[in-house]
Amino acid sequence: MSNQENLELIDMFKRLRVTDVRDGMDWMGYHHYGSVDHSFRPLFRPEASVIGIAHTARFVPFEGPIPHLSPEEYTKWVKMYYAEICHNPWRNDIQPGDFICLDIAGIDVGLLGSNNTLGFKKKGAVGFLLNGGGIRDTDEVILEKLNVWSKHVSQGMNQTRIRFVDKDIPIGIGGVAIYPGDIVVGDGDGVIVVPRKIAKDVAKYAWQEASHDKKARKQLYIDMGMALDESVE
Repeated sequence: MSNQENLELIDMFKRLRVTDVRDGMDWMGYHHYGSVDHSFRPLFRPEASVIGIAHTARFVPFEGPIPHLSPEEYTKWVKMYYAEICHNPWRNDIQPGDFICLDIAGIDVGLLGSNNTLGFKKKGAVGFLLNGGGIRDTDEVILEKLNVWSKHVSQGMNQTRIRFVDKDIPIGIGGVAIYPGDIVVGDGDGVIVVPRKIAKDVAKYAWQEASHDKKARKQLYIDMGMALDESVE
């Protein structure tokens, strides 16, 4: 998957809503597949749909034992923990347009926060999807306009809670299998994942239905004397 190919796919879905993509999936016979469970909600409603390429990693619960250390000793232990147990090698591979999808086994842990997530955005990440918790520092994350979808927010840091396992592998979130390179679209209606092998056809029929909707709503705007906006142009 070249970055140029990824950007071309993203462009095909640009300005499509999650519901439009859902329609495109239906037209391709995927009526019961692709929509991440409705319990996964955006941390805040994005200004527009967020579209990206799935960049995956998987974490599992840290089995312990939890060390009994003084605060000073614990500070040293935490450095080892982040270097050897809960490291994030997938961060080095982030490309512009990546939608970071992290299977964290439903753990209540703040794997992402206002600092590291902003660094991932600097590298080109456009959105983040996590099962379980996974996000903390939410006031700052919202201020920084970092687009995150999760089941809930978390307070705790990573140490003693989670272990990195692998990256660039198929994962499962919200009842949907997510493969590296799939198209991920998120907005206020949730998240939908489009298998890469059907992405071009899904985009075609999503635009077919979206165009019908825009045309009909534009006429209603005109009839009702409403100022036209970008949703009907």
